Amino acid sequence: MARLLFLLLEERSAYGLICDSLYSNQSRGQNRAHGFFILWNSETLSKSAPHGLVAVLSTRNIVLVGYRCSGKTSVGKYLAKELGREFFDTDVWIEKKARCSIEALVSRHGWDFFRSLEKELIKELSAGVKLVIATGGGAVMDDVNVGNLKKTGYIVWLTAKEEVLKERMRRDHRSGRFRPSLTGSDPLEEITKVLSARASYYEKASDLVVDTTSLSPSQVAALILRRFRKSVNAG
Repeated sequence: MARLLFLLLEERSAYGLICDSLYSNQSRGQNRAHGFFILWNSETLSKSAPHGLVAVLSTRNIVLVGYRCSGKTSVGKYLAKELGREFFDTDVWIEKKARCSIEALVSRHGWDFFRSLEKELIKELSAGVKLVIATGGGAVMDDVNVGNLKKTGYIVWLTAKEEVLKERMRRDHRSGRFRPSLTGSDPLEEITKVLSARASYYEKASDLVVDTTSLSPSQVAALILRRFRKSVNAG
């Protein structure tokens, strides 16, 4: 399946989707990206392999899950800066490699195609360590995604009141960032339905839940860091 996805995106289709032959990592040179997704260097993984429980916890990825506009990208950037880690937003990474917005990608190829790309990316990211990862809102609906993320990750579910999510989405729309409908309904009106369907998946996957309704991204990041470091010390 992964090879098929690579071939599909390597084609210069009528939609203008082009897969880069090489996308250089901007961080410390530990990991390289080739083709559509990241290929983790086996030598790097062996050198960075943790020893002991505390070491395992300290190298765990921090994974942010939650609904659209819950703050995953903003909080993830703060966390990465504070920890000196690399930050990956899976939606942004897919957009960069597909050279089009998720809205356009879904419109042209459908949600199933997008989810297949997301699944492969999550699998590869989960092979890394010391990362901060923000996932797409529906990533936790796939048990394979959750299993991969849990192998090396401390999963944080970011929540917010529905009216707050709606207002944040309105701001995104005004700024020109449009999010495709998940159900065929208006993205602002489907929140209640989609959240209800996903809540149990978020809860089951997460190690920590943080309500971002009245907190700034920096405050949320600080709270996560306290809990994350506590879990490391407890180990």
